[in-house]
This record gives sequence, C-alpha cells and structure tokens, in this order.
Amino acid sequence: MSSKDSQDRHFSRRLNAAVQGLHLPSEEELLRGMNFFRGDLGEDIREYAERLWRRVRKRGDLAFASLAAALEELSVEQSEDGVRSLVKVLDGVDEVKGVPIEACRLRCRFYLASSGDPDAAASIAGEAATVALRDINQRDDLGMAGRALAWGVMACSLAHAAKVDSLYASRRSLSRILQGYERDFEGAIKRASKRREPEQEELSVINNPAEVDDDETPDGVDTVGSVIVFASVGNDATSEGKRVVKEFEKFVRRRLPLPDAPDLAAVRTRLTTEFPWAISIVDEMLKGLVGRKHVRFRPAILLGTPGCGKTRFSRRLIEELTVPYELVSCGGLSDSALGGTARRWSSGEPSLAVMAVRRHQCAGPAIILDEIEKVGTSRHNGNVHDVLVGLLEKETSARWFDPYVESNCDLSHLSWLMTANEVESVPAVLRDRCRILRFPEPGPEHLPFLASRILEKLYLEQGHDPRWATPLEGYEIDALARAWTGGSIRKLERLVEMLVETRERYREPQ
Repeated sequence: MSSKDSQDRHFSRRLNAAVQGLHLPSEEELLRGMNFFRGDLGEDIREYAERLWRRVRKRGDLAFASLAAALEELSVEQSEDGVRSLVKVLDGVDEVKGVPIEACRLRCRFYLASSGDPDAAASIAGEAATVALRDINQRDDLGMAGRALAWGVMACSLAHAAKVDSLYASRRSLSRILQGYERDFEGAIKRASKRREPEQEELSVINNPAEVDDDETPDGVDTVGSVIVFASVGNDATSEGKRVVKEFEKFVRRRLPLPDAPDLAAVRTRLTTEFPWAISIVDEMLKGLVGRKHVRFRPAILLGTPGCGKTRFSRRLIEELTVPYELVSCGGLSDSALGGTARRWSSGEPSLAVMAVRRHQCAGPAIILDEIEKVGTSRHNGNVHDVLVGLLEKETSARWFDPYVESNCDLSHLSWLMTANEVESVPAVLRDRCRILRFPEPGPEHLPFLASRILEKLYLEQGHDPRWATPLEGYEIDALARAWTGGSIRKLERLVEMLVETRERYREPQ
C-alpha cells in the first residue's frame, strides 16, 4: 500500500469518527475537507468552545478571564456574533504554552468563512494554498490544490454578492457550492496533467531556447557567481504575509553571491601547520574543491573521540576558506525548529539555513552542527534528523519549502559539516547522505607543539602578550608526557593549566 493510500484511509477513519461525534477535527483537517463535529457547524463550535474553556479555566489566570467568558458564552449559544466576539478577545491575548491562541484564531476564521464571510473565506483560501503547496513539495500531491482554488473562488463570489443571504440561502448550500468548485478544479487539474506529458516539457525548452538564460548554468548560478535564493514570499496578502514581505524585501528576486574559492595551497599549508595530526582530513576536505570557482562541500561528518580537536578544525577550515558560517551545538536541539516554524505562530521563524543566508547575505554559507549524535530523537514536535534529510540532498534543497517564507528557497549551495563522537545513534538515512571521515587523535609526538600553543592561549586569556610567556622547560615537557600519552586535547589543556599554576606559585620573588 502506498503512503498516500495509507493517509487517505487514516483521513477517512477520522472523518467517520468526526461525523459520529467521536473526534473533534483539527484546523488542518477542516482545511482538508473533513466534516464538522457531528456534521454540524454549530455542534463543532459548541464542542470546541467547551473544551478550550475548560482548559483555560484550569489555569486560573486573570489574564484569560475575558477569553474564558467569551468561550463559555459561545459554548452556550453558537452564533456568528459570538464567534466575532471571541475573535476580538483573542486579539488582546498572547500565545502561551497550553493555550493555542493562533490555532483558535484560525478556527474562528474557518467558522466565519463557512458562514459566508468573504474576508474570512479569502484568509482560508490562503491557508489552504499553504497546505497545498507543502503537499506538492513534500510528496507531489495535488489533492489540496483544488480545494484551495475553490476557497479562492468562493471568497471572490461572496465579495461580489450584493446580498449574500439571497445568493447563498444556507450554510449547507455554501458547503455544496464549495464542493462543486472543488470538483471542477480537480477535474481541470487531472485533464491538464494528462495533456502535458513530461516529454512535452523537455521539447518546450529545446524549441524555445530564449527561455534559458545564457548567463546562467543549469543550477541557477550566473557567470559572476550569484544565485536567486528567494524567488517570492508566499501567501503575501495576509497581515503575517505582508510582515514577512517587508522582512525579506531586500532578498526577494535578488541575486546573492556565492563564496569564492581561495588559494587552496595556502589554506592547506596553514591548516596542516595548525593540525599536523589531521593532514589526511585536510587533504580529503580540500580535494573536492580543486578546480571549483566557489566553495561548497559535500555533507560530511567528522567522527572522532571527545577532545580530539574536530570542532575547532571544522571552524578553522571554514574560516580559512573565508566562508560565512553558523556553529550550532546539537545538544539543545530536539524538534524540527531547525527547519523553521510557520509564521502564524508567535514563535514563527525561518529555518536555520534561511536565517544563515539572510544574516550573511550569501547564497552559500556553511553550517557546522556540533555533536550531531546528541540531537533528541523524540518526534513530539518533529525531529532534526528528518529536516536534515531534505536539506542535505541537492535536488530537494534546491526547492526547499520554508514554512515561514511559505515559498520554495534555493538552499542547494550551502555547505554542511557535522561532528560526532559516535554515529550509531544517527539514523542510517542521514548517514547515507554524508561522507563519514574519521578524525584522528593527536599523539605524543605532537605534545611539544600543542603544549606551547596552549601556553600562548593561557597568556592571551590573562591579558598578557604571549611573546612574554616563559617557554616550557625540558623537565616540564617530560612531566606532561608522563601524564598525557595522546588523545584528548582538553585533558592536555588542564594539565598545562596546572603546570602554569604550580610554576607561578613557586616562582621566586623578584
């Protein structure tokens, strides 16, 4: 059974439960065409208002007194005026954990749209279009497209009706008209899909060479090394959409530069001098950049023991290549927020990749995910691994749908570099998309070099010129060698700190 068939059967079961009064549909399920609770708008309003009223009342918060009163009134008498009163109260209430204010606003708009309000219907058309676009991008499913278009036509018809009551006699007739529009659009989409075969699309490009930009390569990069990351901002007619349009106005349809590749020989010299135990990793990472005009790595995981220097190496590699970057500790990541949050929520924000592009005004920044194995595996609010799978594939990242921008973004030019102490807990689907490079540990032969560098770092942290640091004596190096035989640099740092403290304590007074 296909994934779509399974989803359709799941939806059908929940729809039957909703009609029987066993399941209160969610906002997205209503957008997807699920019937109201017990098949009646009034029953849905009553059930939803009563449930949310009980939740708000339990909090005992005076800030929600007006909200509780509006919900209680609506649970007793279900009316359009009662819904509008609730909408006004919601405008003065902030989103808090446990009280879904934004979801309640969306549900109220759905109630009003189902009662014949043209503005609410237009808003629902935009929400449905957002869901439809997500379905198309994630699984090539056009099922919601017809419903979104149907809501758009319904909104237009309501707005142009001189007398809504005479045009639409009842809520039931509104529902029938909406379903008729939806069937019309679904039929038109199927007919258009059958007429236009994939071969025709290829021929249209061949026969119309003017459609191809001569200054652009197949992946959208022009001759001077820039690319359009944000072609548009979706659903820009709503208040949230207008805010996002203003936020991204400097970036939409503007070409952003890609990081130019520097002199790789010079980069190699500096990195091998700083990390003499990791020469093989330096060569492996730079090998893929030979002959390229711009810097972009294939996703890689540097696997090594704690303290071997892989995080510092990752940062220094990106710095030497003069690529803007973000360093993210994965210890605090447990949900899909890395992939962005929908703009309608108070916590809405773009995906990490989109924020990096915007912050650095660069189409190809690097993102370093430190200790990827420490990502939380709960799927309560999504999962980081699931988000990364789409971002690491060039084909899908070139059309990445950001839930905040609500449009496809070209994130295929970013470089992803991860570190890990072990990869057994990292899902196989993610490992398959990355090179896994074992980062070596420094050995005892690197002790004199590392100890002197750590000593300089200590003097800098104390505000002194490192040139005035007294070099380590032979007997001090021997003492360190007995305590440290290679491995964690952090352990060696603690030993050097203890040695310096001992040296200062027993220094003869001048």
